Amino acid sequence: MSTRLLLVDDHRLFRDGLRLMLSQRAGFTVVGEAADGQAALECVEHGAPDLVLMDLHLPDGSGLEVSRQLLARHPALRILVLSANPDPAFVSEALQLGVAGYVLKTSAAEELFDAIEAVMRGKTYLCPDIATVVVGDYRKMLAARTGSATPALSAREREVLRLTADGLRTKEIAAQLGVSVKTVETYRARLMTKLGCGSTAELTRYAVREGIVKA
Repeated sequence: MSTRLLLVDDHRLFRDGLRLMLSQRAGFTVVGEAADGQAALECVEHGAPDLVLMDLHLPDGSGLEVSRQLLARHPALRILVLSANPDPAFVSEALQLGVAGYVLKTSAAEELFDAIEAVMRGKTYLCPDIATVVVGDYRKMLAARTGSATPALSAREREVLRLTADGLRTKEIAAQLGVSVKTVETYRARLMTKLGCGSTAELTRYAVREGIVKA
């Protein structure tokens, strides 16, 4: 029986290449494509896919939020993140939401095929690079328990911190993340409290020190 797939990514060229690659593999059928989160929600309702290949950065918001909504509505649906982002905070949040796997876009075609097949067998799949990230993050967490722990940041907090440190203004961050200005301000205030920073400059220095952005 063929696995029914939905492709969610805002880059048309990438979707075209992915669809072509999957069509050449027996046992996979692409039943729909979506360029944003709202379209993804509608496609799942009408197309009844078995598996969603989900990008994390969508024009109208985060693929993580779309995944949360999809899994709340369709608990049996399987979601495999296909992203260029290896940030451990995103990986951790995705797994906590209940996604079935995480594969980087730099992975080979066979890696993606293996991931899809493993996920459809009910397993959780992490490509080797992501598995390394997860293990490294776990080791840091264990080390933090014996020393001065670095405050844990959610994926969205890290994203706001990164964009702030990159010099984007509040309105620009809100537009890029698909959220309100007030939401960005709330995240920034939370970051300052959590990290003990009193200004945007201090947040930027923290982001550079922790390797979230490059100096």
